[in-house]
Amino acid sequence: MNAERRKRLSAALEQLEAAKSEIEEIQQEEQEAYDNMPEGLQESERGEIIANNAESLENAVSSLDEAIDYINEIDL
Repeated sequence: MNAERRKRLSAALEQLEAAKSEIEEIQQEEQEAYDNMPEGLQESERGEIIANNAESLENAVSSLDEAIDYINEIDL
């Protein structure tokens, strides 16, 4: 890999790591919102939506972790 592609890939990696960090924070906030709801509201449609959002965000973080791991395998 030439220097220009390494530089671009390194910048993309930094962006992925920043996005992952932001999504993790949002996921934690969404999970806390769900956890702080009364049990009756957790079982409501709104509670299910919040729980599904938190799960989807957790999956997104996991996917970003995987992408970051693959990129880190590349010899930069």
